Amino acid sequence: GRLRRMVNDGMTRRELLKATAALGGAAAIGWPRRGMAAPEKVRMACWSQPISEQANVFAAQEFGWFKEQGLDFEFVPGAGGGEALKHVLAGNADFAFTNVEPILFGVEQGAQVQVVYNIYPKNVFNAVSLKSRNITKPQDLKGKRVGVYSMASGTRHNLLVILHSVGLKESDVEVVATGVLNFGPLIEGKVDATAATDTGLWAAHQKGLGEVNVIWARDYLDIPTDVFAVRAETAQKRPDFVTRFLRAYRKGSQWMLDNPEKAAELAVKHAIDGQDVKRNLEIVRIRNASTVSEGTKKHGLGWFDMDVLRRVERTYLELGLLKKRLDVESVFTNRFVQEL
Repeated sequence: GRLRRMVNDGMTRRELLKATAALGGAAAIGWPRRGMAAPEKVRMACWSQPISEQANVFAAQEFGWFKEQGLDFEFVPGAGGGEALKHVLAGNADFAFTNVEPILFGVEQGAQVQVVYNIYPKNVFNAVSLKSRNITKPQDLKGKRVGVYSMASGTRHNLLVILHSVGLKESDVEVVATGVLNFGPLIEGKVDATAATDTGLWAAHQKGLGEVNVIWARDYLDIPTDVFAVRAETAQKRPDFVTRFLRAYRKGSQWMLDNPEKAAELAVKHAIDGQDVKRNLEIVRIRNASTVSEGTKKHGLGWFDMDVLRRVERTYLELGLLKKRLDVESVFTNRFVQEL
């Protein structure tokens, strides 16, 4: 009982082994238990390297919540959601930590994908301009130069959503691919506004970005920012595998919501950008805010609002980003979240 409580309270393996020795050695609790199956490998392909906002993943690793589900977790780093999805479709990973756009575009091309969990139901994208430009609403972007990370990025897709909300097209602005460090061109006056994210905006403020106006994409269409996708075959043939992974992941997410300070400290150990605890804490708080929605408050973390997804599909068709109708309900599902 005491050891079980220690494990549940998030002991590290080293601490657990010390405690086991103190209680009379591993034999005292039969560790590992005879007849227990070896952990099953689970590979999560991510859109990024391990970064501080993913402290919930580090917690599930550190505190043994993947192991608790009989899983041996591997983080497969990447560069962009499209790459994460390609890893899964190619069989190099089991779960893609990816954005919605590559999934919609992939399904349109015939990819057999099931989206099983809504990681960040809140849209984190925005369009930022210096106060002096007097751009306060979507219509003010008409005729302006607007920076995006790249033409294939979520910054561009969400800029189009913002423009679409008032009947503007991409051709009504001049879109400029300025790279990820796109606040430089804004400050230097090379663009009138720049499409970015909540964490990108926060980081720019730390580097001296002055007074700005921010147009949030979520005020016009709250597209989920990131989701977990698996091959359709995995969802059909290995539903228990999917549920066990999501159970461990969600336990980490709840822990990060409840313990932002501890999450910020844990990120120091695991994240490539995690050296500054104070910075980690701000990033964790921002990400925690995007993890919770009205739907998740009612139905639990990971829940999809199908009405929102239908609006996304309709909007992307109208924008020409999609060429044909997609059946949202056949791609996105809440059935795994309902079982957690």
